[in-house]
Amino acid sequence: MIPRYSRPEMAAIWTEHAKLQRWLDVELAVCRAWCRRGVIPADDLAQIEAKAAFSVERTLEIEKTTNHDVVAFLTNVNENIGPASRWVHYGMTSSDVLDTGLALAMVQSGTLLVAAQAELTQALKARALEHRDTLCVGRTHGVHAEPTTFGLRLAGFALESRRNEERLKRAHEQIAYGKLSGAVGTYAMLDPAIEAEVMDELGLKCEPIATQVIPRDRHAEVVTQMALAASSLERLAVEIRHLQRTEVREAEEAFGKGQKGSSAMPHKRNPITAERITGLARVIRSNSIAALEDVALWHERDISHSSVERIILPDSYTLLDYLLATSTKLIEGLLVRPDRMKQVLDSSYGLVYSQRVLLGLVEEGLTREEAYAAVQRNAMVAWDTGTPLRELLGDDDDVTGKISPERLDSLFDPSHHLRHMDDLMARVEAL
Repeated sequence: MIPRYSRPEMAAIWTEHAKLQRWLDVELAVCRAWCRRGVIPADDLAQIEAKAAFSVERTLEIEKTTNHDVVAFLTNVNENIGPASRWVHYGMTSSDVLDTGLALAMVQSGTLLVAAQAELTQALKARALEHRDTLCVGRTHGVHAEPTTFGLRLAGFALESRRNEERLKRAHEQIAYGKLSGAVGTYAMLDPAIEAEVMDELGLKCEPIATQVIPRDRHAEVVTQMALAASSLERLAVEIRHLQRTEVREAEEAFGKGQKGSSAMPHKRNPITAERITGLARVIRSNSIAALEDVALWHERDISHSSVERIILPDSYTLLDYLLATSTKLIEGLLVRPDRMKQVLDSSYGLVYSQRVLLGLVEEGLTREEAYAAVQRNAMVAWDTGTPLRELLGDDDDVTGKISPERLDSLFDPSHHLRHMDDLMARVEAL
């Protein structure tokens, strides 16, 4: 099930043809290992390697009768090989092929995801450094807090993106395991040494202890890490959606020539890309629940996980790949409005400097309780009347009796909030 959003490189991994090719790669690697031990004659191996082929259409046709995908695939392959085909799948069970092939697909997909996440990290880093000194208001609870910079805000997302790179990489290192241990994991029909040779050829490690399948906690870890990465993208998207609101307009998505925002209202420029990221992130998170449900299987194996994985794995990989590419493009094209950020910063009457004034009064001799009461009393008037806090404080005898006008002015200087920006941005430059 390949979503229409997929980039070609990722979508190609999850096609039916690619899946069957991985199965054939596993089967041929096992045949070569048997041949090295003298079990499969060299002439038969030559026939197998020369003639082994499949057709997606033919395999699906056979499956209508067998109602078993691996048997249908093997029947199709054997039709092409002839008598030597008796050695194909020798000593193996279906899950040896299925799970090892799936591990190959997930490792390949994981490599693409880590690279895409790294591209987003670098895009965020570049914009963070570009706007390192672009003043804007910080918000807590959605309410103006203290001055910050837009670059520092993006820097937090850049570091989070790097953490997602590392998490995705670790998750895919632990999924890079295959198995050839047979119907219940005892190697009754195939030696562990053959498994080791085959996994080495395929670039995988051997599952230390398997049942008929590789334990599904491995797969759940991958999908939950993808869900976490998607949640981080949603956090970024929600930030942009807030900043693009008409009342804010500090930043907005690029709006292309000829683009339309509404069929009814020509003025509309909506954050549709960020909203799409938000929506699709929900899909990946919901898939993580299904992956966790797949962990508990009956005894050595049941099939309850199989149908689920056929949906959630292609969907999660292709969706996250799409979301990463889309988020990178969004950040690279983001329209940032420094002048509007300054207007918004100044719109709350200087209240964003309240802590600075509080500490300044403490430094001048007031107790913290006295200083807090004086600043809060005037701040509430500023909220209600729109009078600048600096003006109100200048008329308050409890304040002016303790602090000079020049000192009070200095407490409303936004540059104080930028004094550690070099150190903070050095952490971003290291990405």
